[in-house]
Amino acid sequence: MDQRISFIKLGVENLEAMKKYYKDTFQWTPLKEMDGISFFLMNGFVLGLYPSKDLADDIGIAAQSSGFKQFTLAINFTSTQAVDEAFAELKSRGVNIVKPPAAVFWGGYSGYIADPEGNYWELAFNPFAELDEKKNVTGHQ
Repeated sequence: MDQRISFIKLGVENLEAMKKYYKDTFQWTPLKEMDGISFFLMNGFVLGLYPSKDLADDIGIAAQSSGFKQFTLAINFTSTQAVDEAFAELKSRGVNIVKPPAAVFWGGYSGYIADPEGNYWELAFNPFAELDEKKNVTGHQ
């Protein structure tokens, strides 16, 4: 099987509020919106926002949305300065900063924000990640 991800799907309680959050916070433009689903084209994959109940029904499980979901999403930057600039911009927009950026034990620099439904995003500089000219991760030292 190919080593790749095509879609990351987030089950959300309030689709309209979450679409607004991603549009306003990260200034992302939806690729497509249909049947109560929003898609954002990312760098080689799609982030989909789905109503939690519909996504759970599709899987065949009960919808659960409280507590730590045991995963994070991350955006890598090219420097610690770029991370600081992103946090300053997000702070000016009133984003929930969970952990301000700082040097971390593994040798990088990162901090965390949370969206309104408790999905955690790490904004990081990873000196070991190899990025191409479009800032896509191409390898790791």
